[in-house]
Amino acid sequence: MTKSALTILFLTMFFIMLGFGIIIPHFAYYADELGANPLQIGGLLAIYSAMQLIFAPMWGRLSDRKGRKPLILMGLIGNAAALILFGFSKTLVWAFITRALSGAWSAAVLPTVMAYVADVTTAEERGKGMASMGAAMGLGFILGPAIGAVLSQHHTPFFLAGLLSVATFVFALILLPESLKAVDRADGGESWVSPWEIFSPRTLSNPLMPLFLVAFCSTFVFSGLEATFPLFIADRWDYGAREMGQMFVIMGSIVALLQGSVLGRLINRCGEYRLIVVGLLINALGMALLPWSVAFVTVTVYLTITGIGNQIIRPTTSSWISKETTIGQGTAIGMMDAYLSLGRVLGPPFAGKLYTAETFRIPYWISAGILVLALICLFFPLRRIGRWKQ
Repeated sequence: MTKSALTILFLTMFFIMLGFGIIIPHFAYYADELGANPLQIGGLLAIYSAMQLIFAPMWGRLSDRKGRKPLILMGLIGNAAALILFGFSKTLVWAFITRALSGAWSAAVLPTVMAYVADVTTAEERGKGMASMGAAMGLGFILGPAIGAVLSQHHTPFFLAGLLSVATFVFALILLPESLKAVDRADGGESWVSPWEIFSPRTLSNPLMPLFLVAFCSTFVFSGLEATFPLFIADRWDYGAREMGQMFVIMGSIVALLQGSVLGRLINRCGEYRLIVVGLLINALGMALLPWSVAFVTVTVYLTITGIGNQIIRPTTSSWISKETTIGQGTAIGMMDAYLSLGRVLGPPFAGKLYTAETFRIPYWISAGILVLALICLFFPLRRIGRWKQ
């Protein structure tokens, strides 16, 4: 394992998620200043994920052909420009355009970093490497909102996040070596991937499709939780942003500690299949228990259970995909990221449609049921992954 390269990647992912987290406390307020109604604020959030859905497979495939470092650098500087332009927005139309650009460019970073980890790790080290990237993302997401909360102007966090992306670009440009040797790069083929690629016959028939569906289901459920959770704690206990922030910091800290210290060893000891099954069950358990919360402590405990289950899945799925793919690391992980983005696009409106103050239990119980159903339907398809190589 190239420890220096992984350290640079860890810091890259940390700073990217730090910048992402900084804007969270101000995003809705800034959009409101631009004249956005609640539906339009939701649209600004959804368009970011929608652009990642479209572009993540394309960037992933391009990284298999051109190398990882150029795509990481391009994504960082493009995202920086989009964030800064969003901070200068004077109209809602311009906000939508720049938010879409941010989603498109940032989609080049995450799958390419994961593919880079796959390039520089052995099969035995893969789980630990993927888990460390998850820990970096978790730490950035924890600290980002805390920094953003102390900024007084609602447009300032976007400039700060953009400058962080520029600094990360310079950092990676100087210190990050290329991981994909010229002889290992894919030749020929299309670099562009249709927006409908995730539904194409060649994708649906891919042996890794069960893992793509696991990624979709877990993100669909968790993004729905994120969308309704502020309403849930406000309706039940009149909790606000302060209490919610404390809950997510506790959950994020525990999850980051788990990913950074334990998850990699568990992947090697138990295998990806068992961990994905456990992750889905833990996630479902937390979702089912959440409506029975009675106070701050129990809400935080059940939220943390849900978060642990959810965050077991992504690094484990990335590790397994990287070991089994025959279509290129960047292409396969980019496809997984597209399904993650599809979950983030569809999950919030689904949960929001089900949620009311009177039926607050329904979205969480249905979400738990979706995870259990996914596990039942994918139990045997997941077991067959890798057997086509034998």
